[in-house]
Amino acid sequence: MKKLKEILFKVNINSVYGNTDIDISKITFDSRKAIKNSLFVAIKGHNFDGHDYINKSITNGASVIVCEKLPDNFQKNKLVYVCVNCSKSALSVIASNFYDNPSSKIEIIGVTGTNGKTTISSLLYKLFNELGIKSGLVSTINIEYGDFLEISKNTTPDPITLNHHLSEMINKEIQICFIEVSSHGIIQKRVDGLDFKGMIFTNLTHDHLDYHKSFKDYRDTKKVVFDSLRKRSFALINIDDKNAKYMVQNTSAKVYSYSLKSKSNFSSRIIEQQLNGMLLTIESSEIWTKLIGKFNASNLLAIYSVGKLYNIDKIKLLTAISMLESVVGRLQSFLSTNKVTVIIDYAHTPDAIENVISTINKIKTSNQNLITVIGCGGDRDKDKRSMMGKICSDLSSKVIFTSDNPRSEDPTSIIEDMIEGVSKFNTDKVLIEIERLKAIKEAKENSSQGDIVLIAGKGHEDYQELKNNKRIEFDDFKIAKQIFNK
Repeated sequence: MKKLKEILFKVNINSVYGNTDIDISKITFDSRKAIKNSLFVAIKGHNFDGHDYINKSITNGASVIVCEKLPDNFQKNKLVYVCVNCSKSALSVIASNFYDNPSSKIEIIGVTGTNGKTTISSLLYKLFNELGIKSGLVSTINIEYGDFLEISKNTTPDPITLNHHLSEMINKEIQICFIEVSSHGIIQKRVDGLDFKGMIFTNLTHDHLDYHKSFKDYRDTKKVVFDSLRKRSFALINIDDKNAKYMVQNTSAKVYSYSLKSKSNFSSRIIEQQLNGMLLTIESSEIWTKLIGKFNASNLLAIYSVGKLYNIDKIKLLTAISMLESVVGRLQSFLSTNKVTVIIDYAHTPDAIENVISTINKIKTSNQNLITVIGCGGDRDKDKRSMMGKICSDLSSKVIFTSDNPRSEDPTSIIEDMIEGVSKFNTDKVLIEIERLKAIKEAKENSSQGDIVLIAGKGHEDYQELKNNKRIEFDDFKIAKQIFNK
């Protein structure tokens, strides 16, 4: 096991107190539980403070405590106390050191932004493996590499989990890992200590403002990862987004850009769209893809750009891109027995839902109705609810407001917030059904042959989060198939 000096290397230590005669060669860092001669990191979280559990960790065998403030009785214990400015940042560095700094031995490409992270990271993972470049994936949906597959709990895992899997990837001779980098992951220091080969910026729209309090705070949080890139790294930005240049104004990395409508290093445009795919030109070459939508054209261009930065042959690259399928829960569709097209999508922000509905409206004919089933999450950004209510009622033929993940909130009050955005001209379009299962049934009853039903907000999620931390099984895709194919 690692010595204390080795795992505390590069940790910004303010001071050390306690029993300095302790045999530090026997101190271990255990990522699962406190055992004899182990190290405990006290982290202040959103609901709980790890400093309140220091005594319990000592009872369980901890010999070294990393903390931001000393407990009152620290002198009574024959332990080592290491005081730091930020325990979260310290944990990331400690975890990296414990696993022999795996990010220095594998190329890590991060993907950050509001929308597109999962699609870009997941499809890059599939593409590179298809082209014979052994790759790993850490995404909202899965952690995946070699024959290992695990459903994700967070978009960006905690630093112990993250470094553990990077270390395992190295053992399996994985060359590149694609990681979704969320704003929560950045502000909670989960990616501190990682050496990124590259970072992709997709876009920035209204999201997570319950957590960040302001758009400026949200934007500046994203910028942190670009500020930390080294000269040998690259930053790939979507120059169509007005925040893109701000992201890289202080970076040391080599900056590249991609765009559908602006001057950039890599460019593309949509020639034709249908419900089963679209025709694109990417750098003067035509390509048919099974994905649809302007946002997916941008996502595919980001993927192409990374391929070119890795000097992959253009023909091989475009051929492999044309074979890519939609990511689970992202514009995932099926045709029902009565010829209704049902689409499941994760869109849960105003920008994302507007992109999805606008894409469908551009493709569908004038005699096809679009029925949207949607809710908003509880205990999350309330300001976006009325926006999403307005967008869905403005752009859909009919909209059914229902529950998403209400969590501790009353589902009725969430729907009332959404209704506030509905104009008086669109009230006749709106139906309300709190139970999501019944809402999907109602969508079927209101649809006819040739119509399109969009079930939005949850995408790949196979559960609903209710009061008292209760989770029930609920998979939009599976349930919609059962209902529409009865």
